[in-house]
Amino acid sequence: MPTVREALLDAAYAALADRPWTAVRMVDVAAAARVSRQTLYNEFGSKSGLARALVRREMEAYLAGVERALTETSGERGGPPVRSGAPAGRTVGPPAPAGDAAARVAAAAAWTLRVARTNPLVRAALTGCWGDRLPPRCAAGPPPVRPRGARRAVPAQRQGAGEGTPPGPTDLVGRFRERAVAALAPHWPDEELPALDTACEAAARLTLSCVVAPARPEPPGGGARTADAGRDAESEAVARLVRGAFARAPGRTGRAESGG
Repeated sequence: MPTVREALLDAAYAALADRPWTAVRMVDVAAAARVSRQTLYNEFGSKSGLARALVRREMEAYLAGVERALTETSGERGGPPVRSGAPAGRTVGPPAPAGDAAARVAAAAAWTLRVARTNPLVRAALTGCWGDRLPPRCAAGPPPVRPRGARRAVPAQRQGAGEGTPPGPTDLVGRFRERAVAALAPHWPDEELPALDTACEAAARLTLSCVVAPARPEPPGGGARTADAGRDAESEAVARLVRGAFARAPGRTGRAESGG
C-alpha cells in the first residue's frame, strides 16, 4: 500500500497527464489522494515543492531502471509495459543478458527510450525541452505559503523535500555513464578501465541522441502492431549504436565477459 507521500505524487502525476501543470490545483491533488489539503501542504510545503518532489521521483525511478537493466542477468528480452511514474513496477527495467557488456548497456538504452516515450517529465529532463504543460524547470520557487487557517508550520524535514534544479541532458548522460561503469568495472582489469569509461560515455550520448531524434519514427495510422514494430526497430537501432561504441573501444569492451 503506498504511503501518503507516494499517493500524493501519484495523484499529481495523474493530474499532469490530464491538464497543464498550471491548471493542476492542490485541492484536487489532495482529494484524489484522499487526504486533506493541509496534509498535502505539510508534506511538500507548496505547489513548487510538490513539483520538485514529483520530478525527483521520476528521475530516481528512471535511473533505478537503468541500474536494473545493467545488473539483471536474465536472458529474456523486453519486459512488461512500464511507466516510471506508475505506482506499481515503475522502477522495473528490461532484463539484460549476463556476460555481455554491450548487451547490458543496450538494455539500459532501450529502457531509456521506453521511459522517454511514456513519461513526459523524464523526456523533458533528457532533452532539456520543458514544455508549457510541465512544471517549470527552476531551482527554487517562492517560500511555502500556508493555506488560510493553517494551525502549524510546514515541518522542517518537509521544507527541503524535492529541492534542487531537475537534472538536464548533460547530468543524465553523466549518471547513465557512471552507473554503466560501476556495473561493468568489477569485471575489467584496471588498465582497461579508461576504455570502458569511453565506451559507456559514447553509449550514453548515442542513447540521448536517439531520444532527441528517434532512429526510426513510428509510421502513422498503423495500429498497435505497427507501433510495436516501430518501437522494436528503434530499440534495435540504439542497440546497434551501443554495440558499435563498444566495438570501437580498445581492450575488452567489445567482447563478452563470460569467459573471464
